[in-house]
Amino acid sequence: MTAHLDCARLAALARREADRFTTAHPKSAELARQARPHLLSGVPMHWMSDWGTPFPLFVNGASGNRLTDVDGHDYLDFCLGDTGAMFGHSPAPVAAAITQHAAHGYTTMLPSPDAVRVGTLLAERFGLPVWQVCTSATDANRFVIRWARALTGRDKILVFDGCYHGTADDTLVRLQHDRTVARPGLVGQVYDLAAHTVVAEFNDLAGVEALLAQGDVAAVLTEPALTNIGMVLPEPGFIQGLRELTTRYGSLLILDETHTISAGWGGWSGELGVVPDLLTLGKPVAGGLPAAVFGMSRALAERAEAFLAQKESGHSGMGTTLSANLFTLAAMRANLESVMTPNAYASMTETARYLAERLKALFGQHRLPWCVTQIGARCEFQFCAEHPRSGVEAEAAMDHELEAALHLYLLNRGVLITPFHNMTLCCPDTHRGDIDRLVDTLGTALAELLG
Repeated sequence: MTAHLDCARLAALARREADRFTTAHPKSAELARQARPHLLSGVPMHWMSDWGTPFPLFVNGASGNRLTDVDGHDYLDFCLGDTGAMFGHSPAPVAAAITQHAAHGYTTMLPSPDAVRVGTLLAERFGLPVWQVCTSATDANRFVIRWARALTGRDKILVFDGCYHGTADDTLVRLQHDRTVARPGLVGQVYDLAAHTVVAEFNDLAGVEALLAQGDVAAVLTEPALTNIGMVLPEPGFIQGLRELTTRYGSLLILDETHTISAGWGGWSGELGVVPDLLTLGKPVAGGLPAAVFGMSRALAERAEAFLAQKESGHSGMGTTLSANLFTLAAMRANLESVMTPNAYASMTETARYLAERLKALFGQHRLPWCVTQIGARCEFQFCAEHPRSGVEAEAAMDHELEAALHLYLLNRGVLITPFHNMTLCCPDTHRGDIDRLVDTLGTALAELLG
């Protein structure tokens, strides 16, 4: 419990807000009841029941930065599909492309002309010349790990404590007393993840070098900033240091920009000027449809082509039947050309800057030692005075009871932020009036909690 808040007052607020949600959402309650016999946990994916509501909130539709539930309530959406709809729900150019292609086939296992344009757009934007298209960021990370091992002849992957790279098995690890262990809560894990993965502390270049010096690490896989354990920013020179160390010790540098694409038009790496060997990107790249991409340097691509030419016949372990389907490629092209534009980023970043300023002012007003971090269109507040330097520090700042109560309070007043932690996104449709409503509502909740 955050020291400034009263436990009894928080518990009372949480109970009241749960009752308020139940009363206001009878249709969601009925759908939850109907879903229970045939959907695990009553939802199509079990984590959809983890929003902290008494039962799942069922959505009727979404557009821009608004969504509507089945009971007719409207919401300002600052979650935006946890980045999947970072540019708003149903962007007009993507919707038009989907409509145009809807009657002309979805998947054929063959490339379309859109594929050529998508590859060119990705190369221009991210500085890596060769690309592949898959269905999710998990797939992208899984596939680049395979390529890294194949092309280096090494078996180990280095990731950072508190990282999240989807559900790629090799990354579902933590650092515990200087040992790599499986993340708690994994279902059905039967082999030792530590056999081929090592974990380092974020922002610890000396620790990374000690592991790379052993000569068996195929690649370092990281987000430029940790984003799924709260927010952990790289210290100045850290990502550049990773680039230098991986080059020195013959490992590859893989940057996962699935969340940090919020930083700018070319992602965090583009803003920083660091070119990785491999880059992965999922969620928002096709405007909200399931899609992901990974890119590689020219030198690495040449090695990959040579490897494919001489490998024995058989499945590579990469690719799924629906990867790079016609429908998704059309949406991705429209999104890259007309939605993920420099002007959109400028607008989103400025709006998020206003949000960060208002949050800082609010916490200052209430004398709360909470920090606020902004990465382009992404903004997060954490229950600690100083920005965390590592996953351990970020995790220590979490207060799940407080988060759940604040999120439910906001939801009951028509404002959604990302569950699990305090992340918000500003899309091109988000305006200052929306920011004011979010911060003012949060301020009312804090006033009640602080008395």
